[in-house]
Amino acid sequence: MTVRRDYSLNGPETKNARERGLVSAEWHKSPVPRARMKELMRRSDFPALWHVLLWFALIALFGVLAWLSWGTWWAVPTFFAYCTILTGSSDPRWHECGHGTAFKTQWINIAVYHFASYWLLREPTVWRWSHTRHHTDTIIVGRDPEIITPRPPDFLNLFRTVFNLTGGIKTIGHVFIHVMGKKTFPEEDFVPESEWPKVFLAARAWVAIWLGVIVLAVATGSILPILYVFVPPFLGHWLAMFFGVTQHLGLADNVVDHRLNSRTIYMNPVLRFLYLNMNYHVEHHMFPMVPYHALPKLHEEIKADCPPPYPSTWAAYKELVPALIRQLREPDWWVDRDLPGVEHPGTAAPAPAE
Repeated sequence: MTVRRDYSLNGPETKNARERGLVSAEWHKSPVPRARMKELMRRSDFPALWHVLLWFALIALFGVLAWLSWGTWWAVPTFFAYCTILTGSSDPRWHECGHGTAFKTQWINIAVYHFASYWLLREPTVWRWSHTRHHTDTIIVGRDPEIITPRPPDFLNLFRTVFNLTGGIKTIGHVFIHVMGKKTFPEEDFVPESEWPKVFLAARAWVAIWLGVIVLAVATGSILPILYVFVPPFLGHWLAMFFGVTQHLGLADNVVDHRLNSRTIYMNPVLRFLYLNMNYHVEHHMFPMVPYHALPKLHEEIKADCPPPYPSTWAAYKELVPALIRQLREPDWWVDRDLPGVEHPGTAAPAPAE
């Protein structure tokens, strides 16, 4: 009989993680000379500036093409591209600006972070602290609020997540609760007390935007404002999910080595632009303060201490899909990554708490 673990942030697995020393643990870090690390961590506005300007230009291009072709079949692919580039590519930009590493100038990081948060339906303050927990306790059951699916996998929920039908709708519900100045769980577990006024303020700003869009649609007698603002967080979310599932799914949980629970994947320049180099995910988790544009260089520094990178996105999917299917039958199994100088670091998850 399959024993299902409790993935909530206040259940028995939370206690189990604390007792096993997995909470705020000391993680493995590959050796990098101090001087080299200082170079890699140097921040600059210029790499991210041209990335963001090109991103905005693509959003505007497909948005205008969809508007000009409205009423014809050309509106379907152009509007789909608009939603995909806007929301799907918001995910890595939300991510890097949330770390404060994309730009040297912090107000630009903050502005892009809030812009991307809106299109992903991620409350900015809530998710800043959620992601902090994700980095502190990466894929630790009972601690990490960003585990995409439990083991055994929930394929129905994974399908819903492709179109943001789980997290997005949940966020909308929480926004209306936060508008009234009320807290929600599990966010209350990781958002500090002092940060809740920011949560409430952002929720009120979002509702004001939503009401403004509805008023504009009524005033102009057009459905386009609603389509352009309310549809992208759902229709365009598939790209964020396409990239996101490759990060950790099928790999180890409850370990304190990012080489065992994260993937580095070689991608072509187009995908790397859309994903903002987050395909170097082992490197990012091991050294999260290194800006995205320096991750390829960081990869060269530490690759001898890491498992072989996946040669393509297709190769990663060829591993993770069968892994998830196998975990339906064997939920305590995970993909065993080869570590340099270590034989068989482990193929089964630690036993769940009784």
